[in-house]
Amino acid sequence: MEREFRSNGKLLLTGEYAVLDGALSLAVPTRFGQSLKVLENNSGLIRWKSLDQDNKVWFESEFPVDILTNTSKDTDTDDISLMLMKILSQARNLNPDFLEGSRGYEVVTQLDFPRNWGLGTSSTLINNIAQWAMIDAFDLLHGSIPGSGYDIACAQHSTAILYQIEDSKPRVTPVDFSPPFQDQLFFVFLNRKQNSREAIAHYREKTLNKAELIAEISGITEGMVNCNDLHDFIHLMETHEQTLSEVLGLDTVKSSTFPDYPGAVKSLGAWGGDFVLAAGEPDSPVYFKRKGYATVFAFKDLVLNKKAGR
Repeated sequence: MEREFRSNGKLLLTGEYAVLDGALSLAVPTRFGQSLKVLENNSGLIRWKSLDQDNKVWFESEFPVDILTNTSKDTDTDDISLMLMKILSQARNLNPDFLEGSRGYEVVTQLDFPRNWGLGTSSTLINNIAQWAMIDAFDLLHGSIPGSGYDIACAQHSTAILYQIEDSKPRVTPVDFSPPFQDQLFFVFLNRKQNSREAIAHYREKTLNKAELIAEISGITEGMVNCNDLHDFIHLMETHEQTLSEVLGLDTVKSSTFPDYPGAVKSLGAWGGDFVLAAGEPDSPVYFKRKGYATVFAFKDLVLNKKAGR
């Protein structure tokens, strides 16, 4: 019998970088995500195939189930296969009954968004594997890939969330984030994917007052969730950008890329790539497309918000 699992993609609207140190952050799941289908057999092998949004194979691998007891013994394995085996091995450590015995598996994953969009190729995979293995996805994440875990929370929720790390544990609070001015909010893809690990390493090198940063970003997050006025929202976006610009020693995305945009532009996630949030006039997509940024989403077309009936 074939089993299927699905997880939502993610966008971090506030708290990039600072979420790692305990700042209250606002994140939203996306309508795009990733599915995983698994069919059990007696081959003793895991035959893995990953499809992109166009049904094209972007990754394929085959390996014995028992290799997961020692993923370092095959030194010729490519990086993606090694990472996959590491995740599966960690899943089995968390649940010894997972992938036990001489069983084999045909596994097919499918994205419904381009991999370079940065919406959570890894987090949706980890959450799907956790469902398959019947384990806690946060435990699987922290044993496999470094990160705050907000992306795992988005994978599991169908509405916006407030996310905060307290005593090394995630605190997730679903919220109804559907501002009355959402028709003037847009997500713009910057035509390049940013390396999150390198960005985090860069942040970790900085000397800063973490308590002050956490307090400021948390306050901005609370303000955004409860904001009913576009001009106030824009002010919060700009304050957030300026705060992180000073911490990171980097120019804001508006000053570097969109200086003549009449509204506000805020980086989302690792600065320098993936999506940005824009707030401005309803015809804003025309501006960004003229600048060469063809992938522009209206808020309601990208954000999953079932709680609000959207």
